[in-house]
Amino acid sequence: FQNVGRNERIIDADQTFSPELRHWRDVFWLAIFIIHLIVLGILLAIFGLNRFKTADRLNIDRYTEGFWENNNGLTETYWPKYAVAGGVGTGLGCIWLLLLGSRANQMMKVSVHILTTYLAVISVLCFWCEQFFWGVAFATGAALQFLYVIAVIDRLPFTMLVLQKAVKLVWSLPEVTRVAYAFMAVMLLWMGIWSFGAAGVVASSRGDLGRWWLLVVLSVSLFWTGAVLCNTVHVIVSGLVFLVLLHGGRNASSMPPNSLMKSLRYAVTTSFGSICYGSLFTAAIRTLRGFRSKIGNNECLLCCVDFLFQLVETLVRFFNKYAYVQIAVYGKGFNRSARDAWELFQSTGVEALVAYDCSGAVLLMGTILGGLITGTCAGVWTWITWRDRVIMVGSTAMLMGMVLVGLAMVVVESAVTSIYICYAEDPSLIRRWDPQFFNQMSETLHQRLQHRSAQAREVLTQNQLDSHMQDPFHL
Repeated sequence: FQNVGRNERIIDADQTFSPELRHWRDVFWLAIFIIHLIVLGILLAIFGLNRFKTADRLNIDRYTEGFWENNNGLTETYWPKYAVAGGVGTGLGCIWLLLLGSRANQMMKVSVHILTTYLAVISVLCFWCEQFFWGVAFATGAALQFLYVIAVIDRLPFTMLVLQKAVKLVWSLPEVTRVAYAFMAVMLLWMGIWSFGAAGVVASSRGDLGRWWLLVVLSVSLFWTGAVLCNTVHVIVSGLVFLVLLHGGRNASSMPPNSLMKSLRYAVTTSFGSICYGSLFTAAIRTLRGFRSKIGNNECLLCCVDFLFQLVETLVRFFNKYAYVQIAVYGKGFNRSARDAWELFQSTGVEALVAYDCSGAVLLMGTILGGLITGTCAGVWTWITWRDRVIMVGSTAMLMGMVLVGLAMVVVESAVTSIYICYAEDPSLIRRWDPQFFNQMSETLHQRLQHRSAQAREVLTQNQLDSHMQDPFHL
């Protein structure tokens, strides 16, 4: 590793909570997010109240005649189903946080292996309910999940090691789980409003495509709001974890006082615009990048989509989860944070280790499994009462569950990202914290860099052979 220039950045990190070094970033996106919440809140209230206790209470159905099939459904018919989804999602998230120290690794292993089975079971249930499109969709998801686990089976031991150390680090900071609980409560309050409007939309018509489009818009909004809260927790936790690793422990005399509260204050004020901005794109980019890893051995398919994923790899430089650590530590804007994090990994070679690690995918599997369980609970109750609304209620309830469980999962992901940033900034921080883990990381990184060098030599040799075959008389 090249340690030149790193010590200066680490010394600067010691002053990260100084007010003079903090400025408001990405204010435009902060304003957009707040305006979006206000406008959406008004629309949700209108949709919910229009069907609450009385059909067409606000007399707005007259404006949808001709393109909207109105009926006499009521908001309170479906709102309890969403209440169940919120309760189940919150319960799963709380269970995860409660078992974080003692059973977290077992839960993550179960998530990896049981998700395929659960997707297959839901696929069978969809076919049984004559929902053929969704049956095929869940069956395809089960097949892709199975193939992905097979493809990365050799990476799982190292991934589980990283997750185990991240859990150990988070478990030593009990205030981190309290932050997650608090944000789950905030998300649950917003979901009460969101589900009220969504229930009104579900009750507004039968078999109408416009209703689906409205739910898609509401779901995108919920996804963005959930991502913002998750990434806010990410910034708070990663900032605290970085400081703990930097100063050699939470009880170190050099540790800044009230670190958690300062990290929280900056996350919801000066850095909140950057969080709102990054939350729009990071999840989508990570999903596309994960898809590319699944087709990495399919040369024909790679050939067809190579341009698309070259673009995705470029976007990863500007939208990656490691940017939030830079935001937390240095108070930078999102674009600069993402670029600096990526350049740091590229210059030190740690990017090879990050690419090999599947911890993000494993945590995502746990989040999806939590969402599926939540959606199943709401969907089964809906099937008993209103069978034609099962998919609609179940899919939106699944999103609610994923957001709530994701808020619990993000505390571990924050620790993982902080570990990698610290390792790239100054490996001695990890060596001081856990020497054995440092040796394992260094050994794995050395193997990955050797593997990449061998691949590069193989490609170079093949290109030289191809060139010689095309021009055999060239000396």
